[in-house]
Amino acid sequence: MGAENSEQADAMLGELQRQAAGRLTVFLGAAPGVGKTYAMLNRAQELAKQQVDVLVGVVETHGRQDTQAMLKGLAIQPRKLVRYRGRQLEEMDLDALLARRPAIVLVDELAHRNAPGSRHERRWQDVMELLDAGIDVYTTINVQHLESLNDEVHQITGVRVSETVPDLVFERLRDIRLVDLPARELIERLNQGKIYLPEQATQALQAFFSPSNLTALRELAMQTVASHVDADLRESRAARGLTNAPIQRHVLVAIDGRGQSEYLVRAGGRVAERRGVPWSVVSVDTGHANSASAPELPALSERSQARQMELDRAFALARNLGAGTEMLYGHDVAQALLDAAAIRGARSIVIGRGRESFWHRIFNTTLIEQLLARGAHYELTIVGAPMLAQYKRRLRLAESGAQHTPGREALLVTTAVAGAIGVSLLAERLLGLTEYSIIFLLAVLLVASRTRMAAAVVTSVLCFLVYNFGFIEPRMTLHIDTARGMMTMVFFLAAALIAGRLASRLRMQVVALRAANAHATAMQNLGRQLAQAADLGQVIQAGATALQDTLKAQAWLQINAVNGPLSTYKELSEKDRHAAQWSRRHGLASGRYTDTLTSSPWWFLPIRVEHKLLGVVGLRMPSAMTRLPFEQRRLAESMVDDIAQAAIRTGLVAELESARVSAETERLRSALLSSVSHDLRSPLASMIGAADSLSSYGSQMDAQDRRSLLETIRLEGERLDRYIQNLLDMTMLGQDGLSLTREWIGIDELLGSAIRRLQRYIPQAKIESTMAIEQRLLHVHPALIEQALFNVMENAVKFSPPDTPIHVRVHPGQGDSPQVWIDIADRGPGIPEAERRKVFDMFYSVERGDRGQRGTGLGLAIVQGIVAAHMGKTEALPGADGVGTVIRICLPLTPVPEIDEPHQDASHEHPNHVHLA
Repeated sequence: MGAENSEQADAMLGELQRQAAGRLTVFLGAAPGVGKTYAMLNRAQELAKQQVDVLVGVVETHGRQDTQAMLKGLAIQPRKLVRYRGRQLEEMDLDALLARRPAIVLVDELAHRNAPGSRHERRWQDVMELLDAGIDVYTTINVQHLESLNDEVHQITGVRVSETVPDLVFERLRDIRLVDLPARELIERLNQGKIYLPEQATQALQAFFSPSNLTALRELAMQTVASHVDADLRESRAARGLTNAPIQRHVLVAIDGRGQSEYLVRAGGRVAERRGVPWSVVSVDTGHANSASAPELPALSERSQARQMELDRAFALARNLGAGTEMLYGHDVAQALLDAAAIRGARSIVIGRGRESFWHRIFNTTLIEQLLARGAHYELTIVGAPMLAQYKRRLRLAESGAQHTPGREALLVTTAVAGAIGVSLLAERLLGLTEYSIIFLLAVLLVASRTRMAAAVVTSVLCFLVYNFGFIEPRMTLHIDTARGMMTMVFFLAAALIAGRLASRLRMQVVALRAANAHATAMQNLGRQLAQAADLGQVIQAGATALQDTLKAQAWLQINAVNGPLSTYKELSEKDRHAAQWSRRHGLASGRYTDTLTSSPWWFLPIRVEHKLLGVVGLRMPSAMTRLPFEQRRLAESMVDDIAQAAIRTGLVAELESARVSAETERLRSALLSSVSHDLRSPLASMIGAADSLSSYGSQMDAQDRRSLLETIRLEGERLDRYIQNLLDMTMLGQDGLSLTREWIGIDELLGSAIRRLQRYIPQAKIESTMAIEQRLLHVHPALIEQALFNVMENAVKFSPPDTPIHVRVHPGQGDSPQVWIDIADRGPGIPEAERRKVFDMFYSVERGDRGQRGTGLGLAIVQGIVAAHMGKTEALPGADGVGTVIRICLPLTPVPEIDEPHQDASHEHPNHVHLA
């Protein structure tokens, strides 16, 4: 039940998000000329009559009068002029539409390619930005322009459409409307010149507009509309909880870069779309020399470069279609695919049917057969690629006349064979050896461990021939006299091939592991640096450093903080800042290596966690890197994801700390209110009672009673004044930027002033003091230190038994620097050891402690603040013989300066202002 509720909640959330953002209405046609633009304008006229704010962004009438007439009465946004190679081109003014913010914008020809220099390369990207801004869009498109149908359209019509739209645009659909005409009627419109000019119409009839083509395209368009209607119905019913949402089964598409990758991506996208499930595209790198991650190879062969470029294009196409992409590593392709399917929860694997070799078919080692044997629980969809044979023929023609192995491999093979011959000859003459097969076998192993399997096979054959020709009797011929010699040669060739195969396979694994280890090491180093980052600024610095060191590129980061953006400073041009802002606003990549704002030399990636945008990362790769390898792209995206997680973590830590501080502040506020309301009420009540008695019965009292009441009023007033003074002192010590002025004053003078003040307040107080120090001058703020001494002695008197004196002892302190210790000891109940460090906390006496029987609990907290401002410290110690408590005040001793004029005020001779934190 919980899973059903969760699925319904997700569906309702998705429905609300779709309703909140801008939605797309598509007028879909099977071919040009069916009336898509006319139908869209007709609907716009109906909405305009209903007072809906409809604005024409761009509409192409192609000179058709009936379509032109439908524009009358509609608001039209003027187009923007773009200069390109001396020509003025008109394009849709995206910025003006975003500023105008109408309810609905009409955008014709969704698959249109914008003029060079525009913000986006394709018009569908402009539409996505309008939708992100919350603006509804009505648009037109023909079915042949859908990216996932590109191959099917090519098979039907023989025409390869270059301007395509990724299917992810259709995720923003509100409505899809099929605009259809029968094939015969469409051909009549073509003959009447309502679609193309007469000469163009004749060519179209002979190619694209044949009846069979139009019928097949109509069927394809109806299937497309039906699939999207079904998907919309499932989403709406799931949001209302009418039926259980179907289980999402992942589709895994495997590509290998051998001529059919893009075809497989489109086919897999169609499978996933029809089933309404997520999908991924993966490729397995076995560590061959065609891997761009093999650092020991100076260059890739022509075949390898073509394969890598094909993989890059296929992965880019998959991302445009809404799929996840990943490069896998391992020598066992089948097992790597099965592991990837298990991790993603996939139940269907889409794979192309290649032209397997004779030996693969004989020994049942084809990839398809391995998947069938091991993946009993998976649905295997095998797609035949019609272009595969043509691709292989083109590749063979391109490499015809060239050496099969690169020059470096050919040199290594030649050197190894020549070296084996030389070592064998030396061994024969110097050592008298008669068996040389092991020497040639070592040459094969050497080549296999350094190059591809093909080079190892070539080396095996050459060593076989050389060994037979030069070292098997009769020499200098390929003839072998004895059966024993023949068996030796056969076993040598078999051993060489097997050893070469094993060594080559081991090398593949090493190269693949090296690439995977480099990726893992980079992520581990980044994780270690981010783990040490305590705040957002450190996360940005660590992320920028890791990106620069790992990718060898300039890095620029900007992540939102509570008080504004924090960023690593790099000088960005105006167009670079515009691209960064666009990526941050829309959550999509822009700049170099993308189709958006390509004039920027920076590659900008959004920093996001799920649907929350945090900022943007800019990477400026070396100018020589014209193409971004997939592995570099994946590593950069993975690092950006980790940086986003670290930014979220520091944000949560800051929020938790803020919540903790708020809770502590609230606790202190409550304690202060409780303490103040209780402790201030007592003296006020005594003063009001005494004053009321004097007012009501003063004439009837004798002089002694009146003096007693007046003395009560005075004493309670002084007590109230001390409470208020303590509060003011705490407020003053908590102020940032407050300074205190030090003066030279004697310790005995400070102590005497505090004792006299205490005895005025508590006449029965008994105080004994001893002075065991030579230097008697302190460089302090006199009033504050006197207040600190008074607070400690008052606290000691309150907790000492009646008629028992407190002891004040001044003596030199122990430490690296000169200091004075002032110990104030009482004979009270003492403080438990676990509580001694807490007595200096504000309001601690409200709970428990050797203070606060009749106080606010601020006395010792004030003492600590005053002493800390003088670079000293306070501590609570046990009393002598374990009785009572000793409060020790430690103050630094500053050498007394020599004063030439003894009558001059020392405070003016040696000012010293100390900043209070």
